[in-house]
Amino acid sequence: MAKSMSLLWGAGSPPCWRVMITLQEKKLQDYKHKLLCFEKAEHKSQEILDNNPRGQLPAFKHGDIILNESGGACLYLENQFKSQGSKLIPDSPAEQALMYQRMFEDSVIYYEWFVPEGERHDSAVRRNREALAAEIKFWEGYLEKVGAGSYLAGAFSLADVIVFPSIAYAFRFGLSVGRYPKLATYYSLLKNRPSIKTSWPPHWVESLQGYDSLKDL
Repeated sequence: MAKSMSLLWGAGSPPCWRVMITLQEKKLQDYKHKLLCFEKAEHKSQEILDNNPRGQLPAFKHGDIILNESGGACLYLENQFKSQGSKLIPDSPAEQALMYQRMFEDSVIYYEWFVPEGERHDSAVRRNREALAAEIKFWEGYLEKVGAGSYLAGAFSLADVIVFPSIAYAFRFGLSVGRYPKLATYYSLLKNRPSIKTSWPPHWVESLQGYDSLKDL
């Protein structure tokens, strides 16, 4: 079944990583995939535009079905392969509601990802850093409520699939472990999960040294 699937992706992209984690969790490892380079604008190539007119990654295809929104692709895979691999949507109505809340609430992504280099004026940078700091504090608070060693909505679920790449991205850019201990514990809990370790961004593996852009956040 996985052989009828293809994924065009970019390394370090949280949306791409979500789909890759889901494919691993659902035991669909044999899908076709192609790594594209953002720096070379390969995501704007005709190959991508044929699948996604927005010129964005990921570009996921299952047979004739095309899904380019990462959350939609993850939900699709879980619903199409419910009995295969990990169960990613809980049965409990309360846990399911919390999972959907956290899935669609996720926005913990390094602010420069959204701000074009030419628009990174001091006021815009300051405003985005303040917004990011407030957002990260929300997630630190959410994890305080679920307790140490817990996932976001009970058992490991799509909430974790969606949110973890953003958390990992923040720590890659220097987010303080001491200032955000609950997020750090959550990151440590998940980083060696097989589906996550297998799909870890290749350039992060090659260079363990991250950045310090968020060290003072």
